[in-house]
This record gives sequence, structure tokens and C-alpha cells, in this order.
Amino acid sequence: MRAVVQRVKKAAVSIDETVKSSIDEGFLVYLGISVDDNQLDIDYLVEKIAGLRVFPDQNNKMNLSLTDITDIKMEILVISQFTLYGDVRKGRRPSYIKAMDGTDAKQLYIEFIHKIEKKKIICKTGEFGADMQVESINNGPVTILLDSTRLF
Repeated sequence: MRAVVQRVKKAAVSIDETVKSSIDEGFLVYLGISVDDNQLDIDYLVEKIAGLRVFPDQNNKMNLSLTDITDIKMEILVISQFTLYGDVRKGRRPSYIKAMDGTDAKQLYIEFIHKIEKKKIICKTGEFGADMQVESINNGPVTILLDSTRLF
């Protein structure tokens, strides 16, 4: 399972020019699910994302996580993105053979969201499998790449 996590001032996802979800401060998470993923991968990424210490403390040092901040409503916007498993090592057209098929991936996507919500973090989403337009204002910028196999 892979995630691109961006610390944002705000983010929104639209489908057919209609805003489906939006957040103010928090994380925009692009989530890719591979054919090999299971509950352990979900648990790993949920713990990593909830605990990422990339928000400034009183000394303006990146030292706080989403769950450490109580004076501002922090949220997560999760967008499914199978293209995180696009392999372009050969040729120019990505191969997606490592991406999980839609039916199974959707179930893991939903489970990932439920586990984020169990951490008492407000989680909003796009629409799994839809053609979406995502707008964001990256704060920092801060962008973190996560892989449940610890590839990076």
C-alpha cells in the first residue's frame, strides 16, 4: 500500500465540476493499493499517517501530529489512486499489474478510512474509481511518501 501525504492549508475534490468533499488544514492523502496488500498494510499506513510529526509546535519545529493538535480541527481527505502502482521502468506507458483490481481495492480503501476515523480524525473522501479533479494548497510544502513494504 502506498500513500502520498501532503500537509495542506485546504483541499477539495470535485466530480463532474461538483465539489464532493473539502477540508481545511490537515492532510491530503493519495492512496494506492497493490495486489499484495492486506490488513497489516492498512494498519501500518494508518499508524504512520496519524502519527506523522510534520505540524509546527510552539517553536515552529515540525514536531506535532494530527492527533496532537487540539485547538484547530484537522482533517484528512483520502483519494484513491491506483496510478501510484504505475510501473514505467520499461517503455513509456505505465503498467498497472501491481495495482489491486477495483472490487477488492475498494474494500481495503473503505477499511483504511474506517481505521482513520477510529483514531477520532475527521476523514473525507473522493469517490472510489471516479474521474476526479483535486485542488490543494500544499502547506510548507510538505509531501511525504509512504509504502507499507518500507520500499521508501
